[in-house]
Amino acid sequence: MKQHDFTTGNICRQLLTFSLPILLTNLLQVSYQFIDSLWVGNLLGANALGAVAVSSTVIFTVLSFIIGINNATLTILSQLKGKDDTEHLKRYVNAFIVLLTFLSISLGIAGFFLAEDILRLLDTPSAMVPEAVSYLQINFIGILFLFGYNFIGTVFRALGNSKTPIRFVSMAVILNAVLDPLFIRVLDMGIDGAAYATIFAQGAAFLYGLVVSIRFKLIPFTIPSIPAKKEVTLILKQGIPAGLQMTVISAGMAAIMSVVASFGGYAVAGFGAAQRLDSLLILPAQALSTAVNSMAGQNIAVQQWKRVNQTALYAALLNLAIMLLAALFIFLFADWSIRLFITDKQAVAFGSEYVKMVAFFYPFLGLNFVLNGIVRGAGAMFQVLVLNFISFWVLRYPLTEWFANWIGERGIAFGMGTSFIISSLFAFAYFHFGKWKEKKLFTKEGA
Repeated sequence: MKQHDFTTGNICRQLLTFSLPILLTNLLQVSYQFIDSLWVGNLLGANALGAVAVSSTVIFTVLSFIIGINNATLTILSQLKGKDDTEHLKRYVNAFIVLLTFLSISLGIAGFFLAEDILRLLDTPSAMVPEAVSYLQINFIGILFLFGYNFIGTVFRALGNSKTPIRFVSMAVILNAVLDPLFIRVLDMGIDGAAYATIFAQGAAFLYGLVVSIRFKLIPFTIPSIPAKKEVTLILKQGIPAGLQMTVISAGMAAIMSVVASFGGYAVAGFGAAQRLDSLLILPAQALSTAVNSMAGQNIAVQQWKRVNQTALYAALLNLAIMLLAALFIFLFADWSIRLFITDKQAVAFGSEYVKMVAFFYPFLGLNFVLNGIVRGAGAMFQVLVLNFISFWVLRYPLTEWFANWIGERGIAFGMGTSFIISSLFAFAYFHFGKWKEKKLFTKEGA
């Protein structure tokens, strides 16, 4: 349960020991979703799995916003940790708790009553609507737990502890795997059982994280109180653009899917399978991005710019090594990897060719994650939002559509890969020449 002070010590060793537990946590969260789908699909059938899938789209959108808010949490608290400002650290933890509690309750109530309208807006098939509504409403009831255990994990990372969150994420995964069949089949609760298993697992993980934090005094909790205006203002200035970053990404991927869909169902299936591989491939880059956000935040707070630059360099080199190895594996085993998800020959052929063509462009995508993580550590959330907008709406979507219109379905991979390269150049240009180093989150008095 050790908390790291990243303002001193061996940067390379710290990067490895801090990012690896984050990667493991991310893998556990991916397995959580996989296990959930596995039980529902096998015990309840395709219709129920479809209902879960469409409901999960809504939940993912909410989770994306939570991830954005957590990026703001990571930046603000890591800078206060770097300054060793315990008093303001307590005050901002309190402010985040109050705001996130209000936000989760508000979203929970709104989501519960608007669930059916949201699903119909998404053109959910009529046969799936009743089950999807029920599943979504139950998840909205437990949204406080989803907010809670994600928030606690982020606070730990901001304070330099990436190992403890593995415990309660593991607990959530194991509980969900056990409760899913119990609630679905043994208690005959159907799709509602899957939803209740999710919120019970997340609730238990949240309570466990809370108890551990308080018992061992790992997080500076205080009795909740109304936060100061300046604290709320800073959190919103950081949190809103950070949350919108994920919205821009989700909308951009939906636009790209429309290009893929123009080639028919086999392309959608093949691309969907390829995207599942993508979600695994980018986990190391996401872990590095989270790690450098916290590490850079602590050092920026005390103006240790040499260490910030060294963190960026080591993370970029580590990203290059990991992503090239991953790309080589995917290139050699593309067909086998795609067949893990689909069996249709035409879809497999499309997905296999796509991942082979795009695989060696992934180091450039990883570089984006690393450099944006460093910039977020300074609190330049709006600037990262602009970079994400450029990446998806100025480059990735238009280039994918242009290449697809020019050379056909193979153009999708060319467009995506080309956008990765140009996006990384934009990220590097802003990292090298931008004014993010001038960003000041706090005055000498704290905020």
